[in-house]
Amino acid sequence: MKIRRSVILISLSLAVILASCVSRKQLTYLRYSAKSPHYDITASDVRNYVTPPDYKIMPFDNLYIRVITPDPQWSDLFNVNTGMGGLTQESAALSGYSVDLEGNIEIPYVGKISVAGKEISEIKVELDTIFKNYVTDAEISIRLVNNYLTVIGEVASPGRYPLSKDRVNVFEAVAMAGDLSHFSNRQKVQLIRPSPYGPVVKEFTLLDRSILTSELYYIMPNDIIYVMPSKGRTFQINSSFWTLFLTTITSSLGIIGFFRTL
Repeated sequence: MKIRRSVILISLSLAVILASCVSRKQLTYLRYSAKSPHYDITASDVRNYVTPPDYKIMPFDNLYIRVITPDPQWSDLFNVNTGMGGLTQESAALSGYSVDLEGNIEIPYVGKISVAGKEISEIKVELDTIFKNYVTDAEISIRLVNNYLTVIGEVASPGRYPLSKDRVNVFEAVAMAGDLSHFSNRQKVQLIRPSPYGPVVKEFTLLDRSILTSELYYIMPNDIIYVMPSKGRTFQINSSFWTLFLTTITSSLGIIGFFRTL
């Protein structure tokens, strides 16, 4: 009876342990498969595949616009004072121009300018032309203030991170969040990308090298990456339940065995 009871307990323990294990195959990034890029693809081909499109401005974006002229009086006329502490993310947001629902920004002494659906470079060219009517030697500087990436789910440090450069790839994004946890589902990672028509949800895998030539390889401003949990995560979360469960069975079998010996 004791041997039979021990076999049952060992079997239950092994079942829980094996169910919560994660194999090396499930943790390895960029494995080769039939979808992976072939070796005969040239470097120029790869660049064409993964070159990200330039971000197009949408309603509710925030643009920081700075007009620089040799005459400080003209500069002060068009620029909002950011204080003595210099330009920060917070001050840029407060002094930036919010894009309204119709896709316009309103600049003092200039009026409304349509910016939705345009790239930063296109807006700069348009503003250069407009400000020549006021100051012939003005230099226009533009940046997107709400330029963030959000990473949630099975990562070490979920959160909202500023994007400091134009081309951030998905692995750099994962590194910002401290890498994926051992219980992340690398096969099913979701990307939520804003669009003028609402959020667009796309799914990709980090296990296969095909991501290197995917349109999702590069992150766009205000993207959200959601890393789903694997099945093993459920067992880790419920480990206290399984511990209590096994302890209860062990105690019950011990009590039954004790009374049978009386």
